Amino acid sequence: MDFLVNLFNVALYKPLFNALVLLYEFLPGKDFGIAIIVLTVLIRIILYPLGSQAIKSQKVLQELQPKIKEIQEKYKNEKEKLTKATLELYQKEKINPLSGCLPLLIQLPIIIALYRVFWKGFQVEQLSSSLYSFVPHISAIDPYFVGIIDLSKTCTTKIVENGSQSLTLVWPSIILVLLTGIVQFFQTKMTSPKALKGSSVSGPSDFSQIMQKQMLYFFPVFTVFILWNLPAAIALYWLTTTVFAVLQQYLIFKKTKNALPS
Repeated sequence: MDFLVNLFNVALYKPLFNALVLLYEFLPGKDFGIAIIVLTVLIRIILYPLGSQAIKSQKVLQELQPKIKEIQEKYKNEKEKLTKATLELYQKEKINPLSGCLPLLIQLPIIIALYRVFWKGFQVEQLSSSLYSFVPHISAIDPYFVGIIDLSKTCTTKIVENGSQSLTLVWPSIILVLLTGIVQFFQTKMTSPKALKGSSVSGPSDFSQIMQKQMLYFFPVFTVFILWNLPAAIALYWLTTTVFAVLQQYLIFKKTKNALPS
C-alpha cells in the first residue's frame, strides 16, 4: 500500500502540484483560477488522442442505434442470440462499447490528485516540502479567481461565532458548481443516442432508452452533488475540462459529418 501511495505522489500529485505553482508564478496577474484553467487545458491536450478515439466510438454507437434496434426486435425473446448478434455487430464495426468510459477512468486518478493539490496545496508545509528544486518556493497562494471566487471554499462554509457553529452559503462557489452541472448536461446530451421514433416494441430496447434518458439528467445532478462539498477549484477544473470536451466533440462530429458522402 505504501508503494502505491508513493507512486501516486511521485507520478501524479507532485508533478501536478509543481506545474500549478509554476503556472501561478509565471502567468501574468498571478491568478490561481487562470493557472487551473491553463493546467486543465494542458492535461486535455495530452489526453486529446485518447478522448478523440472515445468520442468517435460514441458517435459510431449512436449511428448504430437503428441496427441495434433491428437486432433487439428480431431476437427480443432470445437473449443468447440477441447478445451474440450485438457482439458480432460491434466486432464488424470494430468498436468497443466500453471505450467511452476509458477517458473517465484515466481522469479519475488525476481528479483525486488535483483534489489533494487544491485541498492541501494551500498549506504552508506543502509549499515548503513538495516543490521541486527548480520551482520558485513561495510562502502562500492567493486562492481567488478574478478577485471574486475563493477557490479554496466549498459551497457551504462553517462559521463559528460565540462557541456556536452555523453554515453559510458561498454564492460564487454555488454559481460555479451549478454552471458546471449545466455544461455537463449539454456534454452528456451531445453523446446520447437519439431516441428512435415510432417504436412499438417493449422490452430491452425501451429499457435502454429509458436508462439513456435518465443518465442524461443523472450525470449533471450527480456532478453538482459531488462538487458541492469540494473546493471550488475542483469545480473550475471540472467546468474547464467539460467545456474542452464539448468543443472537442463538436469538432469531431463536424469533421465526421463533412467526411460523409453527400
